[in-house]
Amino acid sequence: MTHYKLKKDHKHFLDLASLSKTEAREIIEKAKELKKAAHALNQSKGFVHPDAPLKNQSLAMIFEKPSTRTRVSFEMAIHQLGGKSVVLQNHDMQLGRGESVSDTAQVLSGFVDAIMLRANSHEALLEMVEYSKVPIINALTDFSHPCQIMADILTFEEHSGPIEGKKIAWSGDGNNVAVSWIHAAVLFDCELALACPKEYSPLEQEIGWAKNNGGKITLTENPKDAVIDADCVITDTFISMGDEDPDKRLKDLAPYIVDGALMAQAKSSALFMHCLPAHRGEEVSADVIDGPQSVIWDEAENRLHIQKAILMWCFGK
Repeated sequence: MTHYKLKKDHKHFLDLASLSKTEAREIIEKAKELKKAAHALNQSKGFVHPDAPLKNQSLAMIFEKPSTRTRVSFEMAIHQLGGKSVVLQNHDMQLGRGESVSDTAQVLSGFVDAIMLRANSHEALLEMVEYSKVPIINALTDFSHPCQIMADILTFEEHSGPIEGKKIAWSGDGNNVAVSWIHAAVLFDCELALACPKEYSPLEQEIGWAKNNGGKITLTENPKDAVIDADCVITDTFISMGDEDPDKRLKDLAPYIVDGALMAQAKSSALFMHCLPAHRGEEVSADVIDGPQSVIWDEAENRLHIQKAILMWCFGK
């Protein structure tokens, strides 16, 4: 994926690689602040922040792919900040019947103050940015998943302190989540060790970009080599929406399961993360994901708090 120059008229949240280190850290610290405030209020999940910082702001949420965590976290985030949302799925929109992304972007820009897109292709996201008059948020594409990794960073720092200088290990498919971790390794100055079968390796261009920007990235086909002395071990489902030949994928990726034996290669204090949904017995064993090192439920909740911070950043708040 070619790294792109963004128009400066709006603060789009597209990829971590398009943020500065300062911007990325600002979003993490704002999320910590917003989470602390929410927990201090001890309100129901439907509460609205007393300052309603996004009062009168509106967010269109476009889903070309189904979602649980992304939809609920963004919808509750804009609500808790005092704004409003409208959810649009393919069957709700002319976009699903052949209207162009460019036309959709220009129309929605006249109705709402920001657009969140969970897209099948990264190209659709970039086309929407080109024609939109309001901020665009990447809630997942086939290339990257930056919102998830920001929630992961927040979770790591809650449990293990500053991520700078720490080792993160990835085992499995070098997918969109792995790509965003490659970007994060540069922005947050952590070490990233990726274990992937050669056929499932992340894009060489992204690893090259990271190394050219000072990222400490290693790539191996041996998960034990990646996980040794890691501060956090991460995996993702071996079969994602739209993947073909699931039987082949499961066979190829089976040696990369994060089980108790693999976790034992990491530090005894290492965390386990997974963006969910998970398939116990495929990419992770039940004793790991449901065990004491797993922080998946905090990780999931933190999607809410990081989405708030992303929205605040996009709106210049």
